[in-house]
Amino acid sequence: MTLLTKTGPRHIAVIDIGKTNAKLALVDLPTLTEIAVVTRPNIVQTAPPYPHYDVEGHWAFLLDALAQFHRDHRVDAISITTHGACAALLDATGALATPILDYEQNYPDDIIDAYDALKPDFAQTGSPKLAGGLNIGAQLHWLLAGDPSLKDRTAQIVTYPQYWGHRLTGVTATDVTSIGCHTDLWNPYEGRFSDLTDKLGIRDKIAPVRRPGDILGTVLPEIAKATGLTPATPVCVGIHDSNASLYPYVTSQNGPVSVVSTGTWVIAMSLNGGNAVTLDPSRDTLVNVNAHDQAVASARFMGGREFELIQQGQPVDPTERDVSAVLEDCRMLLPSVERCSGPFQGRQMQWHGGEPKVGTGQRSAALSFYLALMTGTCLRLVKGAGPTIVEGPFARNSAYLAMLNAVTARPVLTNAAVTGTSIGAAMLLADEAFSLGLDTVETKLPLNRLRAYADQWCGLADAD
Repeated sequence: MTLLTKTGPRHIAVIDIGKTNAKLALVDLPTLTEIAVVTRPNIVQTAPPYPHYDVEGHWAFLLDALAQFHRDHRVDAISITTHGACAALLDATGALATPILDYEQNYPDDIIDAYDALKPDFAQTGSPKLAGGLNIGAQLHWLLAGDPSLKDRTAQIVTYPQYWGHRLTGVTATDVTSIGCHTDLWNPYEGRFSDLTDKLGIRDKIAPVRRPGDILGTVLPEIAKATGLTPATPVCVGIHDSNASLYPYVTSQNGPVSVVSTGTWVIAMSLNGGNAVTLDPSRDTLVNVNAHDQAVASARFMGGREFELIQQGQPVDPTERDVSAVLEDCRMLLPSVERCSGPFQGRQMQWHGGEPKVGTGQRSAALSFYLALMTGTCLRLVKGAGPTIVEGPFARNSAYLAMLNAVTARPVLTNAAVTGTSIGAAMLLADEAFSLGLDTVETKLPLNRLRAYADQWCGLADAD
């Protein structure tokens, strides 16, 4: 994977706030590699007034890491990527008008019913009804309903990447990928706000919508002083994390391609040349908006969360014998581990053919197959075509990749980068064309046995 950049910045510090971890990575653009990485857990704070993110803890961590990276390597520019379903309400001074709400907070039935009456149709927003606060509109409705003074205290609303950009530069914005990420606030087909912004009375409070690669501003003097960064250090607008994974392929691939971003969420995205896809909102399909302001058919499930729940902290790499035994005995994990999201919402997980013990290779193999088959289901729902490129931690799971190849009957490719989100976010600041080093997955596992297993799993999953 190489990039030629002659006049632009070389070392990009990427703020990468995921649902599980907060991270700062230093990306070297000429090689598209991470030359330094530090992380801290993204632990939700349970103190009143409601579960919220530890932004002050993250901020201290990020400033210390920026200073260290600049001392050790030099930081030329900053990019930002974060999980979606997150907005910050700022008061007239630029401080938080209320803590940033955790999107997994659940709401009372009367609040849900009231919001359902306001929520625009899926046909307008490409945004399905999701659990808790996965629709930012639902979060804002709950916050404003619970605190009548909050709307007056709120001067501007920014999406999460731009919250961090605002703290760095003092400039407010939202970005098209975050405001277009199942928020209910955006019409991705017409590139404008949805009717919900007027119903909530917040249209004039949402910060200007910009493209992720625009320069938001330069670091504030106090940031330069605290970190040693030069005052002219640019900060780009920033991007939603699954769109950061998608960005390299939006800009470099010709023809249909499917991209699977893996992490806490597994997001399957179809770049099919602009062909219209009819989506089923009941199966957690949705329309994302990419960095070029284009609608992208997407489907998802909480694959990383499900991996952790099933492994119970005891992951084991399966041997060939483990994989063979799982195929032979048809040991299968059926959906859904996480019942509130994904293509089989509301379904109770179950083991077919016997549950392998925790901490065994057979459990890992069966889980890997399950995750691949769930991914295959998502790709089918969005009419995925062309090769499938897998980003993130699942790109290192050989059993997952083999089963994904079998169930899609299309080539599966992996990216040599450690993580697609940081690399993709750094690429927003590139000023030259680049080429990607993608590896085609080769497997020694028998495709006929994998496909037979996949057929049985799909039959059982679809029958319920």
